[in-house]
Amino acid sequence: MGAAARRLRALSEIPVSQLRHVGPQRTAALAALGLENVLDLLTLFPRRHIDRTRRVDLSDLTVGEEAAVFAEVRSSAARRTRQGKSLVDVTVVDDGETMKVAFFNQPWRAAQLVPGVQAIFFGKVSDFRGTRQMTNPVVDVVVGASGEDHDARRVGGIVALYPASEKAGVTSWEMGGFVEESLRRAGPLLDPLDEAVRSDYSLVDRTAAFWGIHLPTDMAQVAPARRRLVFDEFLRLQLLLALRRRRLHESSTGVRHPFDPADLEAIPGSSPPPGSSLVRQFLAAHRFALTRAQRRVLGDIGRDMSSPIPMHRLLQGDVGSGKTVVALTALLMCVDGARQGAVMAPTEVLAEQHAQALRADLAGLRVRDDEVLGGERDVVVRLLTGRVKGKERQAILRELARGGVDIVVGTHALLSEDVRFRSLGAIVIDEQHRFGVEQRALLRDQGRARSDEPVDPDVLVMTATPIPRTAAMVVFGDLDRSVLDEMPAGRRAVATAWARSTTEVEAAWRRVREEVAAGRRAYVVCPLVSDSERVEATSAVAERTRLATHELRGLSVGLLHGQMKGAEKDEVMSQFRAGEIQVLVATVVIEVGVDVAAASVIVIEDAWRFGLAQLHQLRGRVGRADAQSFCFLLGEAPTPDGVARLEALVGSTDGFALAEVDLELRGEGTLLGARQRGRSDLRLANLRRDEDILLQARSLALELVAGDSWEEHDDLIDELRLFVDDEEARYLFRS
Repeated sequence: MGAAARRLRALSEIPVSQLRHVGPQRTAALAALGLENVLDLLTLFPRRHIDRTRRVDLSDLTVGEEAAVFAEVRSSAARRTRQGKSLVDVTVVDDGETMKVAFFNQPWRAAQLVPGVQAIFFGKVSDFRGTRQMTNPVVDVVVGASGEDHDARRVGGIVALYPASEKAGVTSWEMGGFVEESLRRAGPLLDPLDEAVRSDYSLVDRTAAFWGIHLPTDMAQVAPARRRLVFDEFLRLQLLLALRRRRLHESSTGVRHPFDPADLEAIPGSSPPPGSSLVRQFLAAHRFALTRAQRRVLGDIGRDMSSPIPMHRLLQGDVGSGKTVVALTALLMCVDGARQGAVMAPTEVLAEQHAQALRADLAGLRVRDDEVLGGERDVVVRLLTGRVKGKERQAILRELARGGVDIVVGTHALLSEDVRFRSLGAIVIDEQHRFGVEQRALLRDQGRARSDEPVDPDVLVMTATPIPRTAAMVVFGDLDRSVLDEMPAGRRAVATAWARSTTEVEAAWRRVREEVAAGRRAYVVCPLVSDSERVEATSAVAERTRLATHELRGLSVGLLHGQMKGAEKDEVMSQFRAGEIQVLVATVVIEVGVDVAAASVIVIEDAWRFGLAQLHQLRGRVGRADAQSFCFLLGEAPTPDGVARLEALVGSTDGFALAEVDLELRGEGTLLGARQRGRSDLRLANLRRDEDILLQARSLALELVAGDSWEEHDDLIDELRLFVDDEEARYLFRS
């Protein structure tokens, strides 16, 4: 009888110290790399594979190609270049042929590569003074300085290269040895997907996948192995998200808000018939007709809000696509049903701006209220942030609890203990694309707990930061998703230029003066608040002084940054809106949502220091009216990534296209942010390359969780429990 197949959990319970050659010192070194058990080792995937079965002899090397060469060190010498860099010159030999190998800024190579050492050198072949050479190749020592054979079996086969760590003192070769021993001793691995599912999705079994990625005997085994392991990573994530949705639906009690799709056809300037909904009245009084995209998205939202299952929807829309109108219409559906709405903004500046805009947009709209004379009153919008204190705060809290406030705008302070609603029907979260799944669940639970009516509020999460579709499926997979992919009529693209020469920079400041002379406003954005000796970047405080006395002398130049007190910020913004301040020098505090229609030019200093999504957001602070607007990027970019970001911004105003470039440049790590807790992570999967696998894994996850037999999938459930913390496991697997 063969050995019983092992679950991943069993591997996670075997410490690395049980492996041969892993004593206390190696155990500590592996722990420093986050490798504490056999499962950690088996999910440390190779960076690449070198096909030693197709080893290139030195005599066959061609300049310009990448190759793996197995050779012996004949000599090595360390010296300094004229520029002061360390250089280790190594000469290697293979069957009488020689090659030079140069290592810059790796002085430790002199001790590693002494004469007699045999190693695999993998790199690009160049020509140096008529001799073939590799510069800073990947090195795997096969026979060490004292003649010890690292593992003769693996020479001449396919070698997996692992992320080695000089700091921890663990080489790629050693790591491969630990992984190989782990695989051989683990035996067959239990596969939670049966043969029929594997066949449907063209997947190899799990044991074959781990062997194929770590110890392939043929390069043809690597791609199917990787596909299966990527599928598993995506499947675990999508199962967790699908289970959260299922539990949410099972445990929630929603509100049926009134919604008539015909209201969305209201024509601006028309007179709605008596008794019309607030939604129809609002849209009839609005300056612009809804775009097709806005009508489509509001249809989605209306169907959600009129169903008994609480809405959990992500609204994605590029800067200027009209998200605010959509959110306000959703809040009015809630008020139409005699319930209250809440808007949560990430900053007090933005909350205040939202409150002002809502009051202006809702002026003249009236609701029934039996507690006031005449039984009718205006729609009431209140601002509640940490700065609202004393009697004013207490009065707002009383009105909220009584139901006399229809829409409250604030920051996270809205969810403090003393805030209670009579009947909270909907929450709009603005610009919280970094909100993780857990925070959203907490927000919904707190919304229910703060309301006298025991129902779950509808939740609409808005972001103007375009997120690639694949990343959205992973980050926001627990939410339904609507995209505003159309700009309102008449909106002009912002003209963007990268000012690199002195002449171009002078032209940028000249344009600022011209726009101000025409009665418009300008932003100047700097990376720092005050000078830092550590970072050479333009400081907002110093730059405001410099501009006011040089390029922009004679203009009114103001300053705004995050370290100012709230009241100071408000005063500066109101002066800027009124035109008392003509040019506002600011930090990224203006990145999100700040809306001054008269602002028509933005200058971003040291622009290469900002991320692409951030640059796009900053550019979105202008171009909010009919006039042509301008964005100038200043400063040379010292890195290839910096150049790529600035060129991408100049070349496109499409936020979603830029998001794909951003994903390409930064990788998914920075985009995925607060996603899950625990071990559930993407170690091998790549959102750009593996979209087709993600879609297949999502399809299977939804099918499994929707079925009546989900609870019978013991092996999958056990695996998911392994990948989340105890608290989440209790929530997801209560049954």
